Amino acid sequence: MAGNLPDTIEAGLLDHLHGVATLTITGPLKCRLMTAVGSDSAAGTEVTGGSYAAQTIAFSAASSGATSNSGAMSYTSMPACTVVGVEIWDSSGTPKRLWYLPLSSSKTLQAGDTFSLAAGAVTVSLD
Repeated sequence: MAGNLPDTIEAGLLDHLHGVATLTITGPLKCRLMTAVGSDSAAGTEVTGGSYAAQTIAFSAASSGATSNSGAMSYTSMPACTVVGVEIWDSSGTPKRLWYLPLSSSKTLQAGDTFSLAAGAVTVSLD
C-alpha cells in the first residue's frame, strides 16, 4: 500500500523547506485502522470497539524517496468491521494526520479477530 499526504502536511512541508514556517512532528507515530478511506482534505473513519487501539509505528531509513514500516503490527480482539485503509498520525496534543493509505483490498473481520500488517507493508513515498 502506498501513502498519500494530506493537504495540511503538503503545505507544512513546503513552508518548512522554504523557511516560511517550522513543521513539528511529535512522536511516537501512530498507525490507525480505517473503515472509510480519508482524502487530501479529510480524515477517514477510524475503527472503534473491541480492544482496538492505534499502534505505534516505526519506519526504516528512507531510500530512493520511500520508506516503510520497520516492524510487524498486530491488532488483537478487533470488533466486527471492514478495514479499508490506514492513517499515520503524530502524537501531539492535537494530533496531525501525516499519511492516508488505502489497502490494496479490504479486510472484513469478525469480532475477536486479529488484523496484522507485516514489516514493509506500509510504504510512504515522496516520489
